Amino acid sequence: MKTTILLLGATVAALAGLTACGGSQPAAGGGAAPAGAAVSVKDVNGVGQTLVDASGKTLYFADQEAGGALKCTGSCLSFWIPATGNSQAVQGLATIKRSDTGAEQLTFQGKPLYTFKLDTAAGEAKGNNFSDAFSGVGFTWHAATTTAAAAPTKAPSSSGGGYGY
Repeated sequence: MKTTILLLGATVAALAGLTACGGSQPAAGGGAAPAGAAVSVKDVNGVGQTLVDASGKTLYFADQEAGGALKCTGSCLSFWIPATGNSQAVQGLATIKRSDTGAEQLTFQGKPLYTFKLDTAAGEAKGNNFSDAFSGVGFTWHAATTTAAAAPTKAPSSSGGGYGY
């Protein structure tokens, strides 16, 4: 009886915690910031002045998508979440319409922007200089900095076809 009451209490507490967090759950389809969310520039440790989304998460671009070519599709989007938001917040921001989802994605200096699934808190840059591959396309990702290039940091790379795909 005592164990049942403790389990019931723990279950109620857990459900209450989940309900309280309900308003801050990521958007369906991968957790992109809601449309209209502000993009700003923050100092990210080891990277420098970096574009971040409304929740403070680092924004990235891939070398292979220069000129707005959207090559991160399909399973790539489960790790690299297209960034949305206010393109007027920072000089050099614009949007591009994704042909696969129809969504408007932010670009910086013509490069589509993403957040990285493995960045779980504001100010992280685990995706900086990260290499992976999806559907036979290799990618090299960089934090979107306000300078010419992100400061080099050692980042993990996937092996054998990109993050297990």
